[in-house]
Amino acid sequence: MYISKNIGSISRFLRVMALSTAIGTTLLGCVMAAVGVGAASITSVDVVHDRRSLGEYFDDNAIEVTLKQHILRDSVLRTNTHLNGTSFNGILLLTGEISDETSKQQITDYATNIEGVRQVVNETRIAGKTAFFSRTNDTWLTGKVKSIMFKELRLDANRIKVKSEYGNVYLMGIVTEDEADVATQIASSVRGVVRVIKVFEYQS
Repeated sequence: MYISKNIGSISRFLRVMALSTAIGTTLLGCVMAAVGVGAASITSVDVVHDRRSLGEYFDDNAIEVTLKQHILRDSVLRTNTHLNGTSFNGILLLTGEISDETSKQQITDYATNIEGVRQVVNETRIAGKTAFFSRTNDTWLTGKVKSIMFKELRLDANRIKVKSEYGNVYLMGIVTEDEADVATQIASSVRGVVRVIKVFEYQS
């Protein structure tokens, strides 16, 4: 059963990547760059350590790429929002800035109907796009949190996704309660972190 699901998920991921060729010439370079990011995130160390099956792993990457393509195709979303989608085991976290409540509801509805999505957690803010410095700081926070996690012997950092937005740090993964507590403590200890949001699934 796992083999069948894995092959199906990989095929779907490749189909999603192939769809980018249908995007207009103006957006093609951007779309391919977005697809490249999704594909590059699939590494052997992630697959070995991840608690998701290989099929679920590919499903999550396909979900993220599908959302990126939708944003690039929509001129309003592309121009007026700074929107990110992070998927883990079918839970899709939306972060960033969006122009109005109508657009926020529309992107939630779209995300909910992406194949493989089990739940949407919409943490977007109604605001203008953040400045370059703010995004750079968020990237630094993510890297700092991850680097400390890799040093923590009680935790396998490869099993936890970290996403930072506007000083808020989001933690995703399939973890035990003890692992969740350790990860939360680490994220909270990093200077500059405003809030830690747990988007975990728990296993006994």
